[in-house]
Amino acid sequence: MKGSIIIVGFFVAGVLCGLFRWIPPEWVTHSNISFYALCGLMFCVGIGVGNDPQTLKNFRALNPRLVFLPIMTVLGTLAGSAAVSLLLTGRSLADCLAVGAGFGYYSLSSIFITEYKGAEMGTIALLANICREILTLLAAPLMVRWCGKLAPISAGGATTMDTTLPIITRTSGQEFVVVSIFHGFVVDFSVPFLVTLFCSI
Repeated sequence: MKGSIIIVGFFVAGVLCGLFRWIPPEWVTHSNISFYALCGLMFCVGIGVGNDPQTLKNFRALNPRLVFLPIMTVLGTLAGSAAVSLLLTGRSLADCLAVGAGFGYYSLSSIFITEYKGAEMGTIALLANICREILTLLAAPLMVRWCGKLAPISAGGATTMDTTLPIITRTSGQEFVVVSIFHGFVVDFSVPFLVTLFCSI
């Protein structure tokens, strides 16, 4: 939750800087600053994965049937995004799928979408994916009660290997830690590929 508030705080600060011209607009609009930020972010993601050798060991101990959980999360999210596109007449199916393909990974997906679709769509992606994370953090106990112990893992999307892992462990049980990390890793890995795919359609 604290991380989400910090991200939103930086977003609000950026909006204020743009509104009041505290930072010259040409520094952002006529430069590759967002591209370099994206490269730096991808580098940090790679370091995070490479620095945790325990992750690969945990994957080997996984129940083979649970390998399909991240696949179902991806398919379910994209199906939901496609259904929402029917209600949003001003947005195309590809736009809705691109936002949904962020799977809660708001920092990475919003930068990709801003690069391809502009600042407005990037902002929508940022807010939509932050809401997904916050909803998981707040509603995880209810999800476990009504839908089972795998529900908050699927709802958390790409965040289940980091920010939502503590609440998932607390509500679903310690035995679901490996499942949650594996799920987050696979969904996390799919974000740049699926977002760029839908943005380029």
